[in-house]
Amino acid sequence: MIKNYLSILFLFISVSFSYGQVVINELDSDTPGIDDKEFVELKSTVPNFSLDGYVLVFFNGNAESASTGNKSYLTISLNGLTTDANGLVLIGCNAVSPVPQKIMGDNLIQNGADAVAIYQGTAANFPDGTLATTTNLIDALAYDTNDADATALMGLLGLTIQINEDENNQGVNQSIQRKPDGTYEVKAPTPGANNDGSGIIFNGIGISVPALQYTEGTSFTITFTTQTPVTSDLAFTYTLANGSFTAADFTANTNVLIPTGSTTFTANVQLVDDAIDEGDELMKIKLGNLPAGYIRLNDNIEIRILDNDFTVSPWGTPLNPTHGIVTSTAPTGYYDSLEGKSGAVLKQAVQDIIANPAVVRAHNYGDITNILKVADQNPLNSNEVWLMYKEVSRSKFLFQDTGSGTGRWNREHIYPQSRGGFADGTSDTPDGINVWEPTSASMLNHGHADAHHLRAEDGPENSSRNNKDYGLTDYNGFSGNAGSWKGDVARAVFYMAIRYNGLDVVNGNPPDTTVGQLGDLATLLQWNVNDPSDDFEMNRNNYIYTWQQNRNPFIDYPYLADYIWGSRAGQAFSLSTPDFSELKVAIYPNPAKNYITVAGITSSATLQLFSISGQQLLTADFSGTSTIQLNLAPGMYLAKIISENRTAVRKIIIQ
Repeated sequence: MIKNYLSILFLFISVSFSYGQVVINELDSDTPGIDDKEFVELKSTVPNFSLDGYVLVFFNGNAESASTGNKSYLTISLNGLTTDANGLVLIGCNAVSPVPQKIMGDNLIQNGADAVAIYQGTAANFPDGTLATTTNLIDALAYDTNDADATALMGLLGLTIQINEDENNQGVNQSIQRKPDGTYEVKAPTPGANNDGSGIIFNGIGISVPALQYTEGTSFTITFTTQTPVTSDLAFTYTLANGSFTAADFTANTNVLIPTGSTTFTANVQLVDDAIDEGDELMKIKLGNLPAGYIRLNDNIEIRILDNDFTVSPWGTPLNPTHGIVTSTAPTGYYDSLEGKSGAVLKQAVQDIIANPAVVRAHNYGDITNILKVADQNPLNSNEVWLMYKEVSRSKFLFQDTGSGTGRWNREHIYPQSRGGFADGTSDTPDGINVWEPTSASMLNHGHADAHHLRAEDGPENSSRNNKDYGLTDYNGFSGNAGSWKGDVARAVFYMAIRYNGLDVVNGNPPDTTVGQLGDLATLLQWNVNDPSDDFEMNRNNYIYTWQQNRNPFIDYPYLADYIWGSRAGQAFSLSTPDFSELKVAIYPNPAKNYITVAGITSSATLQLFSISGQQLLTADFSGTSTIQLNLAPGMYLAKIISENRTAVRKIIIQ
């Protein structure tokens, strides 16, 4: 029960409000794209009204859920906020313009049927899961986006009306707005302004930059612009420091002066080129306090600063793989128990190694982010991670920690969470390598944070893959991809199918709603051969072993999959069986012009030629040493040669 710590209890259920009271003036819960323009606007009867002692609470209207229905899911303290000269205060995402006085994360407000309420109290009075109440209630709004009324929640809040934000069938382009008589209407959003267009009109200040990414040692300009010419000299400050990006990393005049009658001021920023490998960093352009009569049209502009100091590993990326440079760090005898076994006995022997409860450790989902920054590090640049499906690199710090995945990377479950049955997952707060839980084959929830099947991936591409099976009829990557990831996902799926009881890999494509099965086995077995384990995979296998104390045996012994599911199923496995080794092949001349010669092949083979962006340009079947004619623009290309279940990838330059 929530304690009433006030001596006087106010219950406001009518639409009117008294002197000094505050109400919900506007709500936009469903906005374009990824819901990064959500906001709630409050209004007081008098301007410059302090909201100390008030709290904003969001309630879930799903009455069918005993655990979350009619209960709070988000609470925002209003302490420190003061309404403006129009009596307004804005709480919302950073992308809202004008910028809210209090910033909240993207995509946090549920679309309905739900409710939002103002209470007198503190955030501590409303931990997540608090049942809605009229105790200390100041104002409430029940809303939806074409949903049935949340009658139970409305009753708990003393409401009789629920407003549909999409009642005009305008989709995400409308908001719910309070009218002067206390009723509501739905129309185009008016954040930071009176809903009827009355009141004081503020002069907005906008920030613009030529680009959002710069390299150490370069310079760029920041332009500050007002909507209308200033009537007197306008002076304010701004900051650029953010986290590890400090004043030592730049020189700039951070004082802005827009003279009377003007609208702009331009500042020059010089980035310091140091010799420290500190990784890419994030500069944040943030306005200081503004004089009365001015508002921020945008703020907290993030600028990526590329560090030109980084290390390069001796092995290649999955797109240009190397083999034999990185060797397995498996302890002597780690796989000895597999020798001579076959069938179900072999499969169990593998599980006994990789799910040994006396040895193997389980970490949480927060730790995975830190693990991937090392395990999936781009061999060509230590400040980046390699994005598996997209076959490109991205700065480590561009991890998706907001609702938008565009231009960001996140954690891809190769065996999807919903298909694996571990969607409830583990904590997102990292504990570090020295904090872990013992685990076993029956602890399926630990699959949520098993690094052997989690990879750094582009946010939108992760969403595109969703929970699909792998294969030509389901997920086969983006159009024109080079397939450098296909063997990787095959070996990860094989690992998961043995590591955890209740998981399997099967032929065909079971429905995406199927739990415990993932396809397509036949495709994955072929991918395992066509895209053999390389140094990149071996390096990540070695690193994950330092955390989890288990390995992916299908990276150390890729042909093991054939003995469990493939053409050698039922045969006795031997650790000395020849591996899917890389083809010994040469391509010349390189650089080339109109042709290349492929040498070292003694049987039939296929050459696939890709652009550096991954678009397949040519396929040619040949046998033995052969000359292949080309008609290509000058540039760099990737040649993939496949023969006898072995693969080689070579860079070629066309002059």
